Amino acid sequence: MAADIETLDKQSATKAGAAGMPRLHQVIFAALLALALAAPFMLYPVFVMKVLCFVLFACAFNLLLGFGGLLSFGHAAYFGSASYVAAHAAKVWGLTPELAILCGTAAAAALGFVFGGLAIRRAGIYFAMVTLAFAQMVYFFALQAPFTGGEDGIQAVPRGDLLGIISLRSDLTLYFFVLAIVFTGLLLIYRIVHSPFGQVLKAIRDNEPRAVSLGYRVNRYKLAIFVLSATLAGLAGSTKALVFQLASLTDVHWTMSGEVVLMTLLGGMGTVFGPIVGAAAIVTMQNYLAGFGAWVTVIQGTIFVIGVLLFREGIVGVLSRWLKKSL
Repeated sequence: MAADIETLDKQSATKAGAAGMPRLHQVIFAALLALALAAPFMLYPVFVMKVLCFVLFACAFNLLLGFGGLLSFGHAAYFGSASYVAAHAAKVWGLTPELAILCGTAAAAALGFVFGGLAIRRAGIYFAMVTLAFAQMVYFFALQAPFTGGEDGIQAVPRGDLLGIISLRSDLTLYFFVLAIVFTGLLLIYRIVHSPFGQVLKAIRDNEPRAVSLGYRVNRYKLAIFVLSATLAGLAGSTKALVFQLASLTDVHWTMSGEVVLMTLLGGMGTVFGPIVGAAAIVTMQNYLAGFGAWVTVIQGTIFVIGVLLFREGIVGVLSRWLKKSL
């Protein structure tokens, strides 16, 4: 049976490689890239960089929930811990920005491996609660640890010089560096989803007992996707720390985990482009509705409820279904 499964995996890989990216997806990626290249000349670059960081964060979370079928309530742990490590590496250790981001990403990957190895022993709501408990541990560690700055966080993080040559002090220069990171992350996620590995993940998500009966080591696949998701979430958190020159408790708070769930559900869980739309919508609302003060959460919640009622499969999920029917 193992030989048959290996043969099927090789056949799937060959077909995927031969087919390549569908034309529609190529057009969408090209349109997104063109929009992103023009955005800093029309909008405040720091705001657009924030959107990009949360786009990568939401897509990383969707990799776990939408394609792995695992609901985590503690993804802020990887986003925030990477933010703290990257900020500390840049400010205290004096590392260049790319090395600081790599340090933060590696820390998130290690944390994801440890927490994921323990969390995947449970399923359903128990899995979600375990991830939330681990995230709260990280939050209280960030609150008490001496190097994190407590409630003040790590401030005045230097952006530094890329490769020791290109200064990132300019918002516009930093923007294109962030864009390169996020777009590379999105392409990597797309490749993971459409690889034989991604197809096995979908099979486990849809019918785990059947996947087990076919000989797949389900827990290994779950741990792998958990670590990949945590790593990419850490990449987003590390990048955000350099953009805002700050790592704070907000990054590891449970509300951050809740926000990324909202982004994924609003845009379309289990879709490639849904979290991009969801993240852009949530961050834009937070930015432009800030003048309403405490009412922001009420307005945001109302919009989310309306969105879920009108778009039960998420905005992109419903639009994709309508498009398939019309073609």
